[in-house]
Amino acid sequence: MVCAVRIRPGRGQLAGIYLLVISKLPINKSLYRCLTKKKGANELFLTFARILNIAVLRSYLLFFLPKTTKRMRTSLLAALSVCTLLLLNSCQDHLVPSGPSRLRVDDVATQLAFPIGMSADNQGRIWVAETAAGMVSVIMPGGQKYPVITGFSVSISPENTPDGLNHLLYKDGMLYILHGIDEKMYIANVGSFKPGDAPVSFNTLKSEAIGQFVLDYKFTDDTEDSNLYNLTFGPDGDLFIADAGANAIIRRAKNGALSVFATLPGLPNPTQVGPPVIQAVPTGITFDGKRFLVSTLSGFPFPVGKARVFQIDVAGNVSLYQDGFTSLVDVLFAPDQNPLILEIAQFGPQGLTPKTGKLIRSVNGQATTLLEGLNLPTDIELGNAANTYYINSLADGKIQKITY
Repeated sequence: MVCAVRIRPGRGQLAGIYLLVISKLPINKSLYRCLTKKKGANELFLTFARILNIAVLRSYLLFFLPKTTKRMRTSLLAALSVCTLLLLNSCQDHLVPSGPSRLRVDDVATQLAFPIGMSADNQGRIWVAETAAGMVSVIMPGGQKYPVITGFSVSISPENTPDGLNHLLYKDGMLYILHGIDEKMYIANVGSFKPGDAPVSFNTLKSEAIGQFVLDYKFTDDTEDSNLYNLTFGPDGDLFIADAGANAIIRRAKNGALSVFATLPGLPNPTQVGPPVIQAVPTGITFDGKRFLVSTLSGFPFPVGKARVFQIDVAGNVSLYQDGFTSLVDVLFAPDQNPLILEIAQFGPQGLTPKTGKLIRSVNGQATTLLEGLNLPTDIELGNAANTYYINSLADGKIQKITY
């Protein structure tokens, strides 16, 4: 597998660092301007892009670009697209997988266009954000796919790898859809949707400029970046959004009021190479009624076993929950309230290694691998049926059903 870089010109465009195995990564939108203004920086960046993974590139820039380019040194955001294998909504008829010998994996939908995020509803439907198509679609229980919302903006690199839609969340007939390029959350009422209905245009939806709030906020450690990436519901029915650009959790109240709920501390670099502090980029968030867990991606020099899961109480106090992981992309509570943790892949000399993703269960600090060989998974959801979960593959463009 080869790692490649393309700088996509234009105001508001992302600087695209993509793996040629069809991966989709949230990245720093200021990078393009930085690299084009600093002589030699572009060549240096492109050289390293060929041999370093996205997380390495992110921290490399933070450490080596001149301080006069503060806005461009902010997190390159190698937050890999992601999610987890069980949703917070637990139910008595859902057991907890005890090991790989009990798991069965079957394809549910294929030929999806970069299906970065999905959300299952109580009717057994799966709502999917297809980034490359700029579309939200729905997969029916029988496997049929229907377009629901179309026309979302997509930024395309020369390798035809997309940016735009991130994760989405279904609740009570409503879809909450995050868009990284637009820096907005879109809200759609899909309660009356029927198969065969004509899709609606994204510009008919209500939208909220949450990213602008983040950019205007003065953080103590300000990245001057925003990438609305993942979300969950929390206390009082408020939405809690993991911003992979600001390394923060944003709270959106029912009335639309916004506040910064928590920020995530970086990790002191345990090596002699790279920056003194490695940023903690939030990639997944889940809530069990009492606390949040947030998975993070660590960057260059990408020390093995140093990716962490943070715990945040309802007052916004952050503490370490568990470490010892590598390349985390999401976390969520299983029905027994123990977390399931997703690793997107192992990193090799040329970047992400295909089919090395893992689903891990943590009980009392002990980690057990439930599934391995996953091909760049980016989201896992609790299904409507008993003992059923859904997991997607960004690289393969499909959704699979896990039963046990």
